[in-house]
Amino acid sequence: MVEIFPFSPSDYDEVMALWQATEGLTLREADSRDAVTRYLARNPRLSFIARDGGRVVGAVLGGTDGRRGYLQHLAVAPTHRRRGLGRSLAGRVLEGLGTLGIAKCHLFVRREHAEAREFWERSGWTVRDDVTLMSHSDSAATNP
Repeated sequence: MVEIFPFSPSDYDEVMALWQATEGLTLREADSRDAVTRYLARNPRLSFIARDGGRVVGAVLGGTDGRRGYLQHLAVAPTHRRRGLGRSLAGRVLEGLGTLGIAKCHLFVRREHAEAREFWERSGWTVRDDVTLMSHSDSAATNP
């Protein structure tokens, strides 16, 4: 039986193993143990894991900048896909954001990852073509 729990820093190793095994999910320095621990502390009750028999089979990071929500790194083990678990994890993030009065949430999907894009579209998310994502990275920053 699959159960959903809040994502705790103690879950990091199991979640990282799932993320590393998930095709199309890009990991960077910002996904280090310290960075994820800080993220969880800044965004309490917005990130979740799913366990089946004690094993992590799903995970998602959720956060906010105070105006908009962000859903990141949703991953479900191949053995547990197409059972509604991804939708349940995403739904928990959206519910948590809603309790904070945040109605709009964004996520990023790699352009070449058609399976993920199709999942999100089937789940009611809209592809946007009216904005361009731009990034800046300060390699000297101590906060990755």
